Formats: sequence, C-alpha cells, structure tokens
Amino acid sequence: MSMKPSLQLRVGAQLTMTPQLQQAIQLLQLSTLDLRQEIQQALEANPMLELDEEYAEQAASETPEEEWASDIPEELALDSEWSDTYQDIAASAAPAGADEWPDLERNAAGTTLHDHLAWQLAMGDFDPRERLIGDYLIDAINANGYLEGTLDELTAGLREQHSEPCTSADLERVLLRLQQFDPTGVGARDLRECLLLQLGALPGDTPLLPQAKRLVRQFLEALAGDDRRQLKRRLRLDDDELDRVIATIRTLDPRPGQAFDHSQQDYVIPDLVARLTRDGWRIELNAEALPRLRIQPDYAALIRRADKSDDNTFLRQHLQEARWLMKSLSSRNDTLLRVGREIMARQVDFLERGEEAMKPLILADIATSVDMHESTISRVTTQKFIHTPRGVFELKYFFSSQVGQRGESDSVSSTAIRARLKKLIGEESPRKPLSDSKLVELLAQADISVARRTVAKYREAMGIPASSERKRLS
Repeated sequence: MSMKPSLQLRVGAQLTMTPQLQQAIQLLQLSTLDLRQEIQQALEANPMLELDEEYAEQAASETPEEEWASDIPEELALDSEWSDTYQDIAASAAPAGADEWPDLERNAAGTTLHDHLAWQLAMGDFDPRERLIGDYLIDAINANGYLEGTLDELTAGLREQHSEPCTSADLERVLLRLQQFDPTGVGARDLRECLLLQLGALPGDTPLLPQAKRLVRQFLEALAGDDRRQLKRRLRLDDDELDRVIATIRTLDPRPGQAFDHSQQDYVIPDLVARLTRDGWRIELNAEALPRLRIQPDYAALIRRADKSDDNTFLRQHLQEARWLMKSLSSRNDTLLRVGREIMARQVDFLERGEEAMKPLILADIATSVDMHESTISRVTTQKFIHTPRGVFELKYFFSSQVGQRGESDSVSSTAIRARLKKLIGEESPRKPLSDSKLVELLAQADISVARRTVAKYREAMGIPASSERKRLS
C-alpha cells in the first residue's frame, strides 16, 4: 500500500492569548509597589501607552474601574474573569473545633511562603486532625515551593513527633488540598507535578491544553533536550502547534515559592480607602495608588486596517498589548474593589469600635459571596492594603477564626479575643496580675467561652509573659 502526500485544511476556533492570561493573573497578585514597576516597564517598552496626565490631577470617581473599562474596545482574543482561571471546589463551611485554630500574626509586607500557606490553612475548612497534618506538610515545603521528602518518610516523622496514627494516604489527601493553595503549583513533589498543577489551573478551553499536559507528563526530558522531532511525532503536532504548546509551558513558574522571597518593605501604599459618609461607610479605590494609562492618540492614528507593512504590524501588535494591559488593570481594580467591599461590609463593627468588635471571617465566606475560588481571594488580599480611620491594614488582617460560640449573632473572632486579653492585662493590678484561669473567667462573664490553653496561646503570641513574670511589687 502506498502512502500519498496530501494537504488537509483544518478549520477551528481557538484561543490564542494564554501568555496574556498568565500576565493578568500575575498582575492580580502583585503589590501596588511591584505593579507600579510593571507599569513603568510597560510604558518604556510600548510606544502605544502613555500616562493620562489630566487624570493624575483629578479626584477619584465613585467607580473608576468602570471608567477604565469603558474606553477600551472589546477587540481581545480572550476576555477572562479571574475566577475563570481557577476551577471551583465545593463550598466550604466554618469547621468545628475552631477553638484550636492557630493564631497568626500577619506581617503585611514581609509575609513568608510558610506564613502565607499557614494562613490559608487556618482560614480553610479543615478539621483539627487535617490541620495538624497540614501544618506538618507546610513545614516540609521548601523556599521554592516543593515538598521535601517522600510521603512515607513524612508519615513516619509525623508519627514520631505527634504520636498521630496516620498513613501515607492520609497525608496525600491533605497534600492534594494544600496543592490548591496560592501560589499555584505549591506543594509539588517534583517539577513535573508543579507544572501539571499550574496547567490544571488554566481554563479548560486553553488552546492545546491536553497536548501541553501530555508533554509535561511524558516528554519533559525531550523538551529539555529540544528534541522537536520526537515531540511533534509523539504529540502529533506541526511546528506552529508545538511552538504554541511550548509557549504555554514557558508561562509557568518552575519555582512558585520564590515569589515570597522578598525583603521587608519600609512602607506601603493603600489600594483602598474606607470613608464614613452620611450614607454610611464607603470603600473606594485609592486614586493615587496607580497611574492611569491611555492609548497614545498620535500613534494610534497611524494604524491602517489593510496595511501589511512591518511598521503597521508593529503598531497593531503593541496596540493590542496596550489594550490588554489596560483591560487587565481594570479587571484587577474591579476584583480588588469587590472583595474589599465584601470584607468591610462584614467588618463594619471593627471600623466603628475597633479590634474587640472584629467578626469571624474565613476565605470561604468571601469566596462564596463574590463567586470566586478561595485561592483567588487569598491572592487578592495578599499585600493589598486599605486605609481606614483606625490605620492602614492588609486585607488579610480582617480574616479571623471563630472561637467559643457557634451562633451567627454571638460568634467571636480570635482577633477580638486577643484585643480583649490585651485590654484586661493592661488594666490589671501590677501587684496581682491576672492568671490565665482568671482571664478565662473574665471572658466567660462577657459570654466568651474559651479554654485556658487558648488564652495561653494568644497571650504568648502577643509576647505577654505569664502572670508570675508580670508581678511587680511597686
């Protein structure tokens, strides 16, 4: 049988903006300072972008994110919401046994990878046993975001340290949930698994996604050796398709944990502002946080629709990139504003009365309300700050586990209890300081039921010594 060469025309609709989508995700997780640098680099590299100087002199409008979006034509190959990028999991409810949740001091500017993962664990729907395993696994994740040691080795270590009767299967179940945390790809056991986790977080209609997953799963060594012939033959791709698959893989981060390897910042720029008006509290974007961009009108006027020249192609390409960046910034602001408003709507008592009125709040509460994945909420609230009459706070600060009561109306957050303890100890007699047991009694008088070990844990977290060490004779 002879094989005759033939030409085949394949027609289909495919998305071609995977790198741009990855850029949009990165913009969402950047702090304001880092995003300013990204914008400055874009201004220097793209002649179609320029600062809107008039806007810099104007006050913030009520809904600036809508203004940004209104003058951007819908001429993008992909227009995606942040939540579309991450597959939703079952809605979470506040777990029982929250009295034993870890109390985390959230260092806004210098959050480490370990702190970020531990915070997500504390704010997630885990029972006490899963939380113990989760803490142990997080301790085994290195600075690059990879899990060190096999599950069998980690299981043996957990049994030895905590006398916990568990199996490798128990650790793997918790690990699979940790691998849904931000940053995407964290908790992987090797490079292949790290990349597959990130590919699995992309939309299902990402072009050539099955081929990209198969390449990473089976032919990563061939990719490292640039064996294009084998890759095309095994994946049944032509040169153009293989280039697109490789481009998608190159947008992934082989070391997701390194994003948290940064130095302590000396100052922060608030992204949101909380103001008290006649109509109540208003949450708005900080108009001075980021510069407003616009398309350079003179260069845009030079573009001709049917012109195939190199200059015109250059301008059209940069125009599309400029529009995408502006659209991504608009979406980022819209997402940040939605999440910020939902958080503060639940923490109005804090704005009016302070830490003692802080309500319990976990990631699932906000994720359900704004219809996003919990990892997206974690990403939105990391290194994003709000200016309030009580000071500047990272959005993460307003999340706190529920302690004591289980009812909606009388539940108390760990932050509120910590504030009450600090106040009680500050008002105690130096000659007769309050013991942890006495503090438990005083909290009970305020209808807050907590264990003595919880009081001791919070006291130690605030750096307050035991009553015997606080006693003074004068």
